[in-house]
Amino acid sequence: MASPITTHVLDTNLGKPAVGVAVVLFKLDADKQYQKIAAGETNKDGRIVDWMEGQQREAGIYRIEFATDPYFEKQGKSCFFPTVTFDFRIENPDEHYHVPLLVSAFGISTYRGS
Repeated sequence: MASPITTHVLDTNLGKPAVGVAVVLFKLDADKQYQKIAAGETNKDGRIVDWMEGQQREAGIYRIEFATDPYFEKQGKSCFFPTVTFDFRIENPDEHYHVPLLVSAFGISTYRGS
């Protein structure tokens, strides 16, 4: 079963999934501190689909952090964005949230996927 929050990373320069990108998921707590709730590494399809196994999704603010520098270093490339971090809001915990990252060594984009 897929996690209630999923992600994938696409290397837009290569037009292929970004394999082996470390990703950490955080949730903002009542004290306005981000608590780590999951971590994983993108698979051969550039996806993480199982990182919240057994955890309930709650409404709130979440943060996702992608370690892009090591991914590009493996390719022998310099990367302008050593880490990509962004926050997103979950208002309806019953819905699935897919948060992808489109990345190249000098550009990033994201959106709420399905």
